[in-house]
Amino acid sequence: MLKIWSMKKNEDAAAKKKPKTSAAQIRVQKDLTELDLPSTMQTTFADPADLLNFELKITPDEGMYKGGAFSFSFNIGPNYPHEPPKVKCIPKIYHPNVDLEGNVCLNILREDWKPVLNLNSVMVGLQYLFLEPNADDPLNKEAAEELRRNRDQFLYNVKNSMRGGNIKNEHYDRVTNQ
Repeated sequence: MLKIWSMKKNEDAAAKKKPKTSAAQIRVQKDLTELDLPSTMQTTFADPADLLNFELKITPDEGMYKGGAFSFSFNIGPNYPHEPPKVKCIPKIYHPNVDLEGNVCLNILREDWKPVLNLNSVMVGLQYLFLEPNADDPLNKEAAEELRRNRDQFLYNVKNSMRGGNIKNEHYDRVTNQ
């Protein structure tokens, strides 16, 4: 009887040492196992034990951002999936839907977020921004205005900025090998 009692105490002590898995961690683990990313997208975990913080790299193979490599940081809070992940673009890029601080304007990261959406939805949405920049819902108003007013100049600015060039006294990060 004493042996059973001491075994029970050891089990209780082991359970207390083991950190509890949060609902957000469980949902993120599910989302990650269900990911079906194309070859143009890749996730990287700085700490494989921390599923709530990772990077996504998008390398568009078509559109005006073709040839670039764009990294985004994902920070998932404890209220996920009831709150969207916080996503930031790491390099400074010229894009109507990404401001100079890396904030991303994607409706499902704001007012259209619903708990039924998942990480795959967000990643596909980010990739879509490189195929079809949205000048009607901008964070970078100057880039959006250029896209509306003069598409050829916008395309020139995109290519210049991707090579690490300057546009209107703003220096952009090099995101291409060309």
